[in-house]
Amino acid sequence: MITLTEQAALKVKEMLQDTDNPDRQFLRIGIQFGGCSGLNYSLGFDEDKKEDDMELSQHGVKILVDQDSIAYLQGTVIDFKESMMGGGFSIDNPNAIASCGCGASFRTATEAGKPEDC
Repeated sequence: MITLTEQAALKVKEMLQDTDNPDRQFLRIGIQFGGCSGLNYSLGFDEDKKEDDMELSQHGVKILVDQDSIAYLQGTVIDFKESMMGGGFSIDNPNAIASCGCGASFRTATEAGKPEDC
């Protein structure tokens, strides 16, 4: 369904140490309507598992995905890459047919969302 690479998991674990109750935190992955291309990725920490959330565990990271986001994220790979300019998470989503220049917003063939101005 969603793949969190080992490098991304290491970064998430490092970031979790700066939160309150790191052992109770999940990485929540989802989408929101908006952005230049219609849909935005959402990544953050959450302690509250909802009844309809899908729960995954990869490389020791507990992950939650809400039911509305699952179809948009099927097959997605989340990685963390370092470069001379710094580092950041990269998202490779096979469902995205277009994305904006910043890489945070995308569009699928089945749901374009309602694009906003960049």
